[in-house]
Amino acid sequence: MNLKLWLKAARLRTLPLSVSGIIVGAGLVGFYDINTESTNYCIFGFALLTTILLQVLSNYANDYGDGVKGTDAKREGEKRLVASGEISAKQMKNAVVIFSILSLLSAIALFYFSFNIEQLKPFLVFVVLASISVYAAIKYTVGKSAYGYSGFGDIFVLAFFGLIAVLGTAYLFSKSINLVNVFPALTIGLLSTAVLNLNNLRDVNNDRKANKNTLVVKMGFNKGKVYHYSLLLMSLVASFAFTIINNLTGIHLLIYVAFIPLVFNAIKVSKTENPSELDSELKKVALSTFLYAVIFTLTII
Repeated sequence: MNLKLWLKAARLRTLPLSVSGIIVGAGLVGFYDINTESTNYCIFGFALLTTILLQVLSNYANDYGDGVKGTDAKREGEKRLVASGEISAKQMKNAVVIFSILSLLSAIALFYFSFNIEQLKPFLVFVVLASISVYAAIKYTVGKSAYGYSGFGDIFVLAFFGLIAVLGTAYLFSKSINLVNVFPALTIGLLSTAVLNLNNLRDVNNDRKANKNTLVVKMGFNKGKVYHYSLLLMSLVASFAFTIINNLTGIHLLIYVAFIPLVFNAIKVSKTENPSELDSELKKVALSTFLYAVIFTLTII
């Protein structure tokens, strides 16, 4: 087994984005000074581990799904391993199965540390959510009914990277939901959706030929750029809403430093006519999201 190939297929550069919601969710618990048990580190650790495993699972499944369908045959940007033949479809399928099991086991351990024996109902609810997350990670590109090929990927990213990641993590610590937390959850979710949209803008020509009907394919490249600006603007508005509602000032305002690279990203997108030139912009938005999550958490605890 060539470890370098599997690490490449895992797309490690996507991991900071995937854990951003977990970091913000944990930070919100500290912000409200919620008394939690001594299992905090176990909850946070397993939440990070579960999210990372789910992200790697999603990347492997995406490589497999697009590879066997021929979508990645002439893709722009980083090449995929199944399409290039460096990892066989069978090997990648086996990896998807293994990481599905690992993700569920990690999630069960997470819920074990979060809920005591008397809290069986919420434990089972979260196990169901974890199972849905595994299914969603796989079905983005795998199978005839892959939702990534029908333009629904944006909705799932907004939900799983934003709302479920942030609100779910906060609930695992506090056993309560504060509706005001929807705003930072939306901020992370919208920025994560912007990363997906950049990916779809970059791949629009190839996706159109492969009948992968992303939102960008459906609306066209130029409207896809306008949609991108809207995602960035709405994420900023959601962040402002949380700041204003909680009357936060001083050091907390450092979170808006994370939006400065996004301004340059929007300018770059507006001037780009060749979709392939957007490949480097994915890292910019993903790291800005991670930076926002870290600064947000450090300044509200």
